[in-house]
Amino acid sequence: MTQDSPLDLAHQTVFEAGLAVRKEVLGAEYVDAAMTRNAGTDGEELQKFVSEFVWGGAWTRPGLDRRSRSLINLGILIALSQPHELSVHVRVGLSNGLTRTEITEAVIHATAYVGVPMGMAAMRVVQETLTAELGPLTAEVSA
Repeated sequence: MTQDSPLDLAHQTVFEAGLAVRKEVLGAEYVDAAMTRNAGTDGEELQKFVSEFVWGGAWTRPGLDRRSRSLINLGILIALSQPHELSVHVRVGLSNGLTRTEITEAVIHATAYVGVPMGMAAMRVVQETLTAELGPLTAEVSA
């Protein structure tokens, strides 16, 4: 039986913190499904890495609240042209307090930097997700 090194224990602590935040933000069912789907596969270590370094290393840092992190992620995912992740993070943004208007403006703002084709593709994903989560936009809706 080997004893864990201080570095191993530090990694485990950050992983556990990241996994907790990941579940809070994305939903435990979503994260558990990803972890289970990848268990015993080549993707298992990537899931652990994402939990430790993205969620434990970035999302637990002081200085930005989850709402701000969600807004930043939308711009990044638009720039990277990642429709699945963008849809997930639109839902995350809503749960972290972003409004429909802020999410739409994030797409418009990012379009100025990444170009119209990427912006239009992103808006299709965002519109579909916003409609699924909030219903269709009507003249009575202001935020």
